[in-house]
Amino acid sequence: MRNRYLDLLRFLAIVRVVVYHVTGWATLTLIFPAMSVMFALAGSLMAASLDRTGVPAVARRLRRLLPSLWVLAAVFVPAMLLTGLPLTPKVLLWLFPVSDPPANDWGAIALSPIWYLRDYLWFVLASPVALWLFRRAPLPTLLAPYALLAAIEFGVLANPPTVLREFGLYFGAWLLGFAHHDGLLRRTANRVLVPLAVALGAAGLGWVLTHPGPRGYDLNDIHLGNALWSAAFILVAIGRAPAAAPWVDRVPALGRAVTVLNRRALTVYLWHMPFVAALTPLVDVVGWSHRDPVGLAIRVVLVFALVGVVTLLVGWVEDLAARRTPELVPGRPRRTVAERAAAAPASPAPAGAATALAVAGARVPGPRRAPERADRTPR
Repeated sequence: MRNRYLDLLRFLAIVRVVVYHVTGWATLTLIFPAMSVMFALAGSLMAASLDRTGVPAVARRLRRLLPSLWVLAAVFVPAMLLTGLPLTPKVLLWLFPVSDPPANDWGAIALSPIWYLRDYLWFVLASPVALWLFRRAPLPTLLAPYALLAAIEFGVLANPPTVLREFGLYFGAWLLGFAHHDGLLRRTANRVLVPLAVALGAAGLGWVLTHPGPRGYDLNDIHLGNALWSAAFILVAIGRAPAAAPWVDRVPALGRAVTVLNRRALTVYLWHMPFVAALTPLVDVVGWSHRDPVGLAIRVVLVFALVGVVTLLVGWVEDLAARRTPELVPGRPRRTVAERAAAAPASPAPAGAATALAVAGARVPGPRRAPERADRTPR
């Protein structure tokens, strides 16, 4: 049974990412550190997969991750090759991005979110060892990424490789996902978890305010503040996650939206930025300034609409990658055999209806017998 509260968090994270890329509002990164939340949720799911199937879970996770990337690459890599991208062996990184795959000028902007898949891939590959270490030494393992990031930020490790820096920045959130799956966060008493979250949040916010980046207080430019503030957010938002959230589905439109975006999260994430990059100059041309609230609102609506069209066209690849029945729009309730048979016309009865009902466990009435007459005499 899926936890709809966690589905709601992923839904909010995806929406926040898209709106942030359209508007550029740095405040959104503080209100909801979406990328760290997504990594924490992914870490929890990865731990569950490793518990279920062991190391083969790595291949299964990559199988679910890569096909959507290959669809994107099939469209954009030829376009970049035709517009100046050199054809070198590095182009193969679009098949398995252990490092940033090459891109030309416009492709570097339109496909910039690819870093998330690069980090995700490395974190998945590291998870079997990381989970083994985490369960034997939880606190040292959990502190290691933050210590690594501090060493980088304070110059102890100069010019680290990109992947190493990303482990310091986001792998702590992934490990907090492990802690959520194992129930460690849930078992931590409020008298410990709440002061810890407050201390981390205060330290992170203090670092952000005293070390603004080129875009002001945008967490994406302030790595140490990002990691600390995100850890505090995760401790509260995920560490105290309810076991269930049935209220999400009490509003049908919300429940369906949460389901659709969870089933198409990767497609929406990969495809939204090309539309953001394309619409920015076009909207300005027609007079809707990117600084104008109306212009921003129009861009947000247009981006979601265009992403919705692409999701209808290629989103089903996520179903195939997960070995689900492909659907244009996920989450449509499916009737059981008994419900379908019961909804069929009663007369004339469709062929096999009674058999279908019986197989489904439904009670099938027998043929009616004519009532016997009391005054009937034998012949």
